[in-house]
Amino acid sequence: MRLVKLALLRLWLPVVLIAAWWVGSANSESIYFPPLSKIVDTLRADWLGPYFVEHLLPSVGKFASAYLIAVILGVLIGLVLGMSPRIRAVTDPFVQFFRSLPPPVIIPIGILVFGIGVMMNVFIIVFGAIWATLLNTTDGIAGVHSQVRDMARSYRLGFWQRVRHVLLPAAGPQIAAGMRTSLQISIILIVVSEMVGSTSGIGYYVIKSQQTFQVVDTWAGTIVLGVLGYLATLVFMLIEKRALRWYTGMQQAQNAD
Repeated sequence: MRLVKLALLRLWLPVVLIAAWWVGSANSESIYFPPLSKIVDTLRADWLGPYFVEHLLPSVGKFASAYLIAVILGVLIGLVLGMSPRIRAVTDPFVQFFRSLPPPVIIPIGILVFGIGVMMNVFIIVFGAIWATLLNTTDGIAGVHSQVRDMARSYRLGFWQRVRHVLLPAAGPQIAAGMRTSLQISIILIVVSEMVGSTSGIGYYVIKSQQTFQVVDTWAGTIVLGVLGYLATLVFMLIEKRALRWYTGMQQAQNAD
């Protein structure tokens, strides 16, 4: 019963908006705002058909692999920087310089080095998405209280034991916040990179349909992208809730007090 109430609470607004869009656009003759029924027909014919393999799966593969690379590198580098004030001080100018560069500016360099294709798309996503995770991990590790570190040493925990059982759990909520931001950036960059340097994928499909004035296809590709982003965020939230259930329980206990 609780799940039903939660589902109704979350779904009533999207259902109302979709219904209003369907009814409001039913008799539309505008080139730019076609009826939703035509968009749904295109979604069913294309994205549940040949474009599922031709465009959707390549985008999901590039997005997932690039996001995982960005997260792993961000956590590892952030761990090193957070644990060593000297290394952090030396590398901070370089980190601040590269993180300030808009990822689309790097696309010409990516094309020059990797050419047009999967490697370039992955490179652009990793370059743009790594910083949120890296900086949040650095701040989270550096912010672990000195007493906690001293206690870990007093128990004679090894280096990897301190990392696994003390530092990463203590910085976990902040790392997760950075990973969530990296996820949103990755979704944006997969489209941007595919629009410029790819021959397949959702971004390629959207820009090609826009350039050929296939407005219904453009709307369909945009909806597919929104659904992909929503599902990716939903999966991340479920994993985050499970991984940080101890933190959620602690917050609930504090609120109860």
